[in-house]
Amino acid sequence: RRRVSVSPRGSGALAGSTINLDREAIAAELGFDSVTTNSMDAISDRDYVAELLFNFALIGAHLSRLSEDLILWCSSEFGFVTLSDAHTTGSSLMPQKKNPDVCELTRGKTGRLYGNLTSILTSIKGLPLTYNRDLQEDKEPLFDSIDTLTLALKVNTEMISEMEINEDACAAASDDPLLLATDLADWL
Repeated sequence: RRRVSVSPRGSGALAGSTINLDREAIAAELGFDSVTTNSMDAISDRDYVAELLFNFALIGAHLSRLSEDLILWCSSEFGFVTLSDAHTTGSSLMPQKKNPDVCELTRGKTGRLYGNLTSILTSIKGLPLTYNRDLQEDKEPLFDSIDTLTLALKVNTEMISEMEINEDACAAASDDPLLLATDLADWL
């Protein structure tokens, strides 16, 4: 909160405002904790967008990795989990097969989050320290990432809450003596 509760009121495109403003009083009245100390930075800084998009991309990376594990675990070779019909589709070639659509789409959407982060970093890379119209290009990647991640979190939450864990398959896999091969090698 401390980093974002900063009032830019009175900042201008170059060196602030020529109007005599009590910036601290206005900030307090509006509920801000403090005022910006550098007008040029206040109007041209997009660190908050880049940081948010980085955090979204990182959350996406974790969702993607989870999705990859779930794809593997719901395969016939593992059978550790079963995803609900609402989060899978049948195969056009093998109707008995359940494709883990939500997992595959989540994995793919992570690339979109990475792309949006790259987009904002590219937009700000060579800008001077004042406002430039290039900064308008932060909206599309920001709003797209918000929409993408919101949907991914919602659908993954639903999928995981409806997922069935096959305890017998998990127990059988954990009884595999090959799981102790490294321990045996260390002991030898």
